[in-house]
Amino acid sequence: MSTPLEIELVEQAGDWSQFDAEALLAGLPAAVAAHERADGVVTVALADDATLRDLNSRFRGKDRPTNVLSFPAAGIGVGGEDHHLGDVILARETLWREAAEQNKKPEHHFIHLVAHGILHVLGHDHIEDDEAERMEALEVAILAEMGVPDPYAETEAGAAFASSTRN
Repeated sequence: MSTPLEIELVEQAGDWSQFDAEALLAGLPAAVAAHERADGVVTVALADDATLRDLNSRFRGKDRPTNVLSFPAAGIGVGGEDHHLGDVILARETLWREAAEQNKKPEHHFIHLVAHGILHVLGHDHIEDDEAERMEALEVAILAEMGVPDPYAETEAGAAFASSTRN
């Protein structure tokens, strides 16, 4: 028997009191499941720029903070009760700065970054243009289910986000 997608929130670093992360993500597992098979648990760690800078440097060789990092579990695809799919880690300062720069609601940007990270955990990527188009289309569909506007709309904000996730 498969387990539906679950999100486990962990406050790791930074002040995330500006919004209720649990409430914002309450509908995300169902929105993802409407478009992707996703059975198991994804841990979403709420962190800060210092944490993401360290992880980005160690695992990607990029000595700077980034908005979100994803770490798929080694056993992804293995069935079982309550299996761990991977981790998604967000940087609070970068999230808020990008939301302001892109004229987006921080809550919408937060939901988008978590959805983006979960899709990475599920095996999606955006290295090649065709992969990026498929992943972005999935994100837009998932976010629409959550009532979040298309972050890739033909605007400077959409172009800025697409650029930030491909770095």
